[in-house]
Amino acid sequence: MNLWLWLLLSCLLAYAWKLLGYLVPASLLRNPRMSRIAGTMTIGLLASLTVVNTVASGQSLALDARLGALAAAAIALWFRAPFLVVVIAGAAAAAGLRLLGWN
Repeated sequence: MNLWLWLLLSCLLAYAWKLLGYLVPASLLRNPRMSRIAGTMTIGLLASLTVVNTVASGQSLALDARLGALAAAAIALWFRAPFLVVVIAGAAAAAGLRLLGWN
């Protein structure tokens, strides 16, 4: 199979999966347990994307200033800092580590 066929097949499967969501009964969606599960999955997906973007560079692992920035942001979150402070802490940590030569 060539690449275009795989691409069209994946688009078709993604669209079918989305249409399948419309068949879920509304009573199931109003269940508080389902809301908690959906919220937890969203947090987990966002956390995993953050970690992957921090330690991956193409197809290899990269331990650079982004890891220090993530650690600084995590510490700021631990102390329940406002979002702007978390972002500034991460950016300052990355800038400081890059200034020290940890690319």
